[in-house]
Amino acid sequence: MSAAARRVLPGFTLSLGYTLIYLSLLVLIPLSATFIKSTSLGWEGFWAVVTTPRMIASYKLSFGASLIAAAINAVFGLLLAWVLVRYRFPGKALVDALVDLPFALPTAVAGIALTAIYAPNGWVGRLLEPHGIKVAFTPLGVLVALIFIGLPFVVRTVQPILQDLETELEEAAASLGAGRWQTVRLVVFPVLLPALLTGFALAFARAIGEYGSVIFIAGNIPLVSEITPLMIITKLEQYDYVGATAIAVVMLVASFLLLFAINGLQLWTARRTGRNR
Repeated sequence: MSAAARRVLPGFTLSLGYTLIYLSLLVLIPLSATFIKSTSLGWEGFWAVVTTPRMIASYKLSFGASLIAAAINAVFGLLLAWVLVRYRFPGKALVDALVDLPFALPTAVAGIALTAIYAPNGWVGRLLEPHGIKVAFTPLGVLVALIFIGLPFVVRTVQPILQDLETELEEAAASLGAGRWQTVRLVVFPVLLPALLTGFALAFARAIGEYGSVIFIAGNIPLVSEITPLMIITKLEQYDYVGATAIAVVMLVASFLLLFAINGLQLWTARRTGRNR
């Protein structure tokens, strides 16, 4: 019997051709056009556009706040996943569903809601204002928005690993005299680390390109609270399409590098846990 006759699902050649055409039309050609469009600037013009003081400030805010937000989500996302997997409590299903809210909620709605809450006259903002803490319309507000949209990536990456982690391993460690901290540090954490790093990288990559939830709470003050995606929109509003594509190329290169890192982490996770990618 030939290899083609043994396949349960026929039509591999047709489906492969459709996949390549689909990816080309929606991903490869638009991204290639971005790179080609930016080449009209020449190297010096490209460098001049993407290294202005205003752009450098936006890179620092976008990448810096994204990195800090992903690190915070790695800690508290792990804690949230642990609570959801290991404990039973009233309203657990509701809390579990709320984790996915940033996935489903339009980002603009999230931005308006966060701005309303953390503004100086908002529910939380009015409590922080007397202590000299201003969240809305500052870089701190950008950080809050990026934490909000990145949390599900860590929780949903770590949660299945925790569910598969056999509690017998912890019981065996305890029976051998290990304390709670030793069990967590030497038994549980090494298993969770690859998934935790993957969740961290996904949250970081998602935060870098975030626009809708950040744009309202950031305040968009030049050199202070402008994010890089906003600079692309600003260029487009000025009909500077070449300048916008130059900035987009910088973001694309950063995204590609992050994707390579994420794929490397996923491969590492698969090897350590014996899962298929």
